[in-house]
Amino acid sequence: MTVLAASEMILNERGAVYHLNLRPEELAPLVITVGDPDRVKEVSAHFDRVEWQTAHREFVTHTGYIGPQRISVVSTGIGTDNIDIVLTELDALVNIDLEERRVKKQHTALKIIRMGTCGGLQPDIPTDGLVVSVFGIGMDNLLHFYRRETPPEEQRLLDAFTTHVSAGNAVHPYIAGADSGLLERFGEKDFIPGITVTCPGFYGPQGRRIRAVPAFPDLQEQLCSFVHEGRRITNFEMETAGIYGMGRLLGHACLSISTVVANRSSGTFSADGRKAVKRMIERSLAVLPGI
Repeated sequence: MTVLAASEMILNERGAVYHLNLRPEELAPLVITVGDPDRVKEVSAHFDRVEWQTAHREFVTHTGYIGPQRISVVSTGIGTDNIDIVLTELDALVNIDLEERRVKKQHTALKIIRMGTCGGLQPDIPTDGLVVSVFGIGMDNLLHFYRRETPPEEQRLLDAFTTHVSAGNAVHPYIAGADSGLLERFGEKDFIPGITVTCPGFYGPQGRRIRAVPAFPDLQEQLCSFVHEGRRITNFEMETAGIYGMGRLLGHACLSISTVVANRSSGTFSADGRKAVKRMIERSLAVLPGI
């Protein structure tokens, strides 16, 4: 088995993965990811006890327990470039022997649940509503740097998307789906299922015009009107497709849940985004026992 060079699998002075500053024993098998580092403590406030805390750059981790269930909550920061770092290092913690720098013979699958915020794209999805992503379509380029295969069902959806959305031909999007088992657990009425589009930026890549002029002025309208086999695009944000794509490549079960803090169709913004995020955290944690 190949030994990973120090320049490829970077560890710090205490033998922890470089960016997350975590050692294997400090990570739980169930991982919640949040973008905002400040949201980590909002999640861990619901733990019965916290046994480990660390922070390095924008990556903050708390590991603890809710009842007998051990959970880690990790902040990713914004964007799929950070998702590449976080998912790779989470995987390394369970699937690489860090002392020998070799891939372990036995694979360990993590359960990874994103709790984030998003912009809603359909007028009937209320601000502060909860969306669960059945598929993530990436308008960024992360997954193009990895060898991968796209299942036929997802390829058909992606082909339809590329035909319907003019930006599709320019950016060559990719697609990945949620873990079916986790998706089933979050299938209750509080969670609205749909397709999530992951964008590589907040302004132009999401069709906002401040001063610079977007190249695809009809992007929002085209996303809103897309329907494939009864599925529509419900929201867009900046991490989900990267999590789903990297999770699939590395063999982990992933799901993304988002609070709609802005509805782009109605032009509304949450009156109390903090309260809406708190509701998402509480409602999602209530589903986790036994996962």
